[in-house]
Amino acid sequence: MKAAGSGRSPSLWRDSDFRRLWAGQTASQLGTHATLVSLPLAAVVALGAGAGELGALRAVEQAPILLCSLLAGAWVDRRRSRDVMVVADLGRAVALAAIPVAYLLGVLGMPALFAAAFVVGVLSVYFDVAYQASLVRLVEHDRLAQGNSALEGTRSAAQIGGPALGGALVSLLSAPIAVVASAAFFTLSFLSIRRIRRPEPVAEPAGRPASMGRRILEGLRLVARDPTLRAVGLCTAAYQFALAALMTVYLVFLPRELHLPGAAIGLALAATGPGALAGALLAARLPGRYGHGVVLVSAAVLADAVMLAVPALRGPSAGTLAALMAINFAFGAFGQLVNVTMMGVRQAVTPVLMQGRVVATVTFAGMGLTPLGSLLGGWLAGQWGPRTGLLVSAAALSLSPLVMLLSPLARLGRTLPTRTARD
Repeated sequence: MKAAGSGRSPSLWRDSDFRRLWAGQTASQLGTHATLVSLPLAAVVALGAGAGELGALRAVEQAPILLCSLLAGAWVDRRRSRDVMVVADLGRAVALAAIPVAYLLGVLGMPALFAAAFVVGVLSVYFDVAYQASLVRLVEHDRLAQGNSALEGTRSAAQIGGPALGGALVSLLSAPIAVVASAAFFTLSFLSIRRIRRPEPVAEPAGRPASMGRRILEGLRLVARDPTLRAVGLCTAAYQFALAALMTVYLVFLPRELHLPGAAIGLALAATGPGALAGALLAARLPGRYGHGVVLVSAAVLADAVMLAVPALRGPSAGTLAALMAINFAFGAFGQLVNVTMMGVRQAVTPVLMQGRVVATVTFAGMGLTPLGSLLGGWLAGQWGPRTGLLVSAAALSLSPLVMLLSPLARLGRTLPTRTARD
């Protein structure tokens, strides 16, 4: 497999199928990030959910990562990724649209939110695996860097617009009604991606059910035996576990300790987006200049360090909001720098026909612990209070750069190794 080049070929944007993928993924990311604000606030504000219930809600949404990732990877490698994405989009739109309907009928409760969160979580696993695999299938290898930059850039933009929109709608309408915005975005994604026409390579036609297990095992073996991929999974696991705990406490801390309204919460969270955009731009230059290992470790340390300042903030003042925005900007920038650099490493060492299974295996290993992290965050906020819980979970983020420092990732240079087998 050829290494992804860094050139910016204008012909990529003349590719109508890539534009449809880009537009659909952009809408999907907007829906995802709007849901991150509106769904928890529907539980906290409209239904009076406590920290434990909020942690349980986030855990239910994240549980499919553990339950479905490996199956999704084997499924995507054997089917057209476009078909997987359109079904996932349509299903998420229907599940979220049911929430405001239930609210207007007066039957909305926590069980309905749990059900919607689980369905959205399952379908999001399939969509995320499929869209990451689809880029490698639709775009020539020497333009993968440009394709990654475009997709990650719009994901960063969604981090700006999604939370801000979710927070604004919660303030203007109500949290359950605001969820309809996410359903609309998933519908737009469905309409765009379904227009992709290009045939895609698949590993093999669908066969006997037993072959699914063998294919899952192939992905597990590749990640377990490859030192670089194994390190990616371990570092991601440490980070996502701590981040899940942190975000659960964070969503309790902002409205209940700092007494911020929904619009201010959305604005503070949206500041992560410009930072992530800056991080994506830095990821195109810094690894090639200083080395991938140096960039990964240093950016991870800085991203984790800035979050330790959040528990020191007090009160709903303009200064507090400005500080939150600055912290989230820095966290987004350094975090995205790690994310894009890590993605490039993973793509470089993974054969094309194994992309779906490797994405799924790394997701399974790296994010399978997030439900436990969310439950831990809810427990910390409930037992020790949001401020102490936030400090403990922010400190736990340091596990990721520690694992990274002790792994082969820290020794990666300016040029990445590539795998040619099964290309």
